[in-house]
Amino acid sequence: MRHTLYLSSTLIALWLLNSGHYTPLILALGCFSVGLTVWIAHKMDVVDGEAQPIHLTLRLPGYWFWLTKEIVLSNIDVVKRVWLAPESIDPAVATLKISQTTDMGRVIYANSITLTPGTVTLDLKDDEVLIHSLTREGLRDLQNGEMDRRVSLLEK
Repeated sequence: MRHTLYLSSTLIALWLLNSGHYTPLILALGCFSVGLTVWIAHKMDVVDGEAQPIHLTLRLPGYWFWLTKEIVLSNIDVVKRVWLAPESIDPAVATLKISQTTDMGRVIYANSITLTPGTVTLDLKDDEVLIHSLTREGLRDLQNGEMDRRVSLLEK
């Protein structure tokens, strides 16, 4: 029920913000549209905690800010290594244990690694992730566990 209310309120807010018209006919069509969409979502059985991660709402902006900073720093590092010389690039592949307990947490962690330049997630299994890194130093940063810790805090 909580996820249905969240989905409904999100769709209503989007409708009102995008419409810009508040006449009775437009509001009635908006209510009908939101109701139909929520009904179809229920029939498809996609209204649940995974499709509507309400618990992430408050922690997500802080994580996005931190991840954006990491992406910028990694971009700078990759550009420096490309411009310096081929010797500064030392590719490495490793398997890391992860501490996320939900599928969503594991996917957020794997995607965060891939979003960070110089690293790519090659495979994701139950409690392990296979990573390719442009440098051994980048791999050590992941082994340090800061990203794993932040994603684990995000999913709680």
